[in-house]
Parts: sequence; structure tokens; C-alpha cells
Amino acid sequence: MYDYVIVGAGSAGCVLATRLSEDPATRVLLVEAGPPDDADEIHIPAALSLLFQSTYDWNYQTAPQERAAGRCVYWPRGRTLGGSSSINAMIYIRGNRYDYNAWRDEYGCEGWGYTDLLPYFLRAEGNSRGASAYHGASGPLLVQDLRYKSPLTTAFVDAARNSGVPGNDDFNGSRQDGVGFYQVTQRKGRRWSAADAYLHPAADRPNLTVLTDAQVTGLAMTGGRATGVRYLLRGAEETANAEAEVILAGGAIGSPQLLMLSGIGPADHLRSHGITVVADSPGVGANLSDHPMVPVM
Repeated sequence: MYDYVIVGAGSAGCVLATRLSEDPATRVLLVEAGPPDDADEIHIPAALSLLFQSTYDWNYQTAPQERAAGRCVYWPRGRTLGGSSSINAMIYIRGNRYDYNAWRDEYGCEGWGYTDLLPYFLRAEGNSRGASAYHGASGPLLVQDLRYKSPLTTAFVDAARNSGVPGNDDFNGSRQDGVGFYQVTQRKGRRWSAADAYLHPAADRPNLTVLTDAQVTGLAMTGGRATGVRYLLRGAEETANAEAEVILAGGAIGSPQLLMLSGIGPADHLRSHGITVVADSPGVGANLSDHPMVPVM
């Protein structure tokens, strides 16, 4: 029996497991479908492309996209401790001020404005440039300037500036427009994931249990309330019970999928897949949008 059961050891799950287990009286279970993050390719930045469509990647494909000539698009998502922070390109970027303010002002998401969230970004960040109005220096997530800048990349940035594009040395500062070099979540030339920043330093806590290679298949429900999770571990189905809360941290795909597998979602859609409806919740799994990207490497 645990107080909290957290599904998914990605960026959110690592933070939650670490923060909740700071109280030695609180029992926390973190369940991750993927393997541990001990592969060399995870920690060597130049090897990141070897992680795509590997055992550390969910290797999702989108539905056919109208604006991509009807093609399905590959959608990488991390499947290991650290989640996508263990397979991504390590670019440290927070998003645009306008988006946060639009969530708050246009969609009623109180507490999600840019100024609401900035203190949490500062608390999390350990920037090698030091503390400032837009950066923290003592947080666990280490952020550094690139140690190596190729001559071709430098020439591209210089050419853009010479053609009139404004230079920008900090895409997480007062503005995001312009051209320059990203900062990255690395430490001494190695990846610094959410697992490195949060989970591994807490690994020896006796009140924190981390299960890897454990695929959660559904929520255990009692009286209409989630009281635990069912998961597969080495081919056997197990159940973990939570006295306080079950926390879904499976990401924008994994969390709504698990809700729907557990009967929580749009009723007609669930019935079409033979799933018994526990709660008709049309918003589950709806309105997801992402930004396609074509990287040049």
C-alpha cells in the first residue's frame, strides 16, 4: 500500500515523485513502462538520433494529416526514466509568453499565466550564466551554453544577423524573436534529464519505490474513485493501491489513453471499442494540437 501512485516517470513524474517523497512519512510508488535510463546513447548528446524508434521511444504515429498530404507523421515520445527529457534534443526553451497568457485569459486556466509560472521556472533552473530576472541558478535542472558550435552553424547565425534578423542570446529572456544559439540541459557535455535532476538524487529514499518495465493497463476503481492501478510486470498482472491519490503523469498521449482504457472518456467512443463506460467525459483525449517540425542536422 502506498500513499501516492504515480504513472509515468517522465519530466512531471520525476518531479512529483521527488517532491512528494521529501516527506519521509509519505510512501510513493513511481511506475514506468520503459526500461532504466542506463544506455550510453541517452547520456551522449550526439547519439540522440539513435534513440528514435528504439526501445526507449514509444514510436507513435499520428493519424493521417490533411496538411501533410495525408501522411502519418512520426511522433517521438520517451519511454524510460526521464521520459522525453531522456531522448529529446536537450534544447532549453520554455514556450512563449503569449501562449501562457492566452491559456489564462482566453481559456480560464487560472494560475497558468506567464508571470504565474515564471517563479517555478526559476526555482527549477540551474543556469550556468547565473541568476537574473529570467533565470535561476540554484535549481536541480542544469542549463548551459553549448560547449561546441560548428563553423557552419556559426556562419548561418552570422549571415542571418547580417541580413537584418535581430540577434538573440537568450530565447528564455524578455523576447523570443531573433536568431542565436540555444542553451541546453546538459552537464559537462552530457545530457541532464529530469531523471538526472530529480529522480536519481532521491533514489535511496526508503519511502520511494521506482518500478521500470511495468506497463500500467488500467485504473483500479472503487465506488467511482480511482484507488490504485493495474500493471504488467514480467508478464504478471499486479495491482498497486493508493491511500491518497493516483497521479497520471503519462503525458499528453499516455494519460488520456489510460483514462479511456479505464472507462473515463467520450462514451460513444469507448463503447465502440468495447470499453465499459465509468464516466462520460467528452473532453478526455480531445483538442490536442502539436507543432510539426523539420530539423536540419
